[in-house]
Amino acid sequence: MRQADRLQERRSPPVAPRYREIADELREAIYRGDYRPGDLLPSGEELSRRHGISRETASKVHRLLAQEGLADAVRRGGTRVRINPPRRLITRDRKAYRDEIGYFFDTAAQNWRALGPVRIARVPAPWDVAPLLGIEPGTEVLIRDRVIGDPGTGTVHQLTASYLPLALVAELPILEATDTGPGGIYDRLEEAGHGPLTWHEYLTARAASAHETEAFGLRAGVPVQRLIRTSTDPGGLVCEVNAISLPADRVEIGYRIERDTTAIHAGP
Repeated sequence: MRQADRLQERRSPPVAPRYREIADELREAIYRGDYRPGDLLPSGEELSRRHGISRETASKVHRLLAQEGLADAVRRGGTRVRINPPRRLITRDRKAYRDEIGYFFDTAAQNWRALGPVRIARVPAPWDVAPLLGIEPGTEVLIRDRVIGDPGTGTVHQLTASYLPLALVAELPILEATDTGPGGIYDRLEEAGHGPLTWHEYLTARAASAHETEAFGLRAGVPVQRLIRTSTDPGGLVCEVNAISLPADRVEIGYRIERDTTAIHAGP
């Protein structure tokens, strides 16, 4: 074989496994609406007969669609197109609000409450939080961990974890208290000379942890959105990192876009 032929062979895209090709076809059919939420997908026996594949290969098709969050295996009921819960829109208008209880960062969350006692502990700083606090991952920090949701229905809307450097906790021991008073930790920080605080947010996503899966009742393959917010004092000290987990199958995050002066059309 000539060298050019060998190079061309190496550049050729790998052939996808047969189960992936069949899953691709079913995925497209779901997206087209051929199969609606709750509809039964072709059984393993039907896929085997239709495509000339083994039952094990047919099972891989169903497992792949379940991993992608498109289908659910129902015990003795086959594999069905997933019925997703209603989605709610969280509009981030880049403002911090405050009422008689404390601060909130979108108006839809004003009536949400902690659904249980706050968990306060000293823990190693997670890898995605430590750099924002200017410390090494694994450095001990204080965590204030809460489950937030609708107090009327008990529905969990978000998991919120505030991480604070221990030097700040030593300065303000109330940060470690169960009840930090009206305005919460932000008012206490500003009263101690760390105000006015400014906030920055970062939106990421990742696979759900076992705790998040259980708290939100997530199905296989559903990730979480992560809203990471830093609270910074005028001297540049990051006083807190607030890591918020949201169920990606039922939350949409929207932003209001304002027109800059450079984007104003003066007309002909």
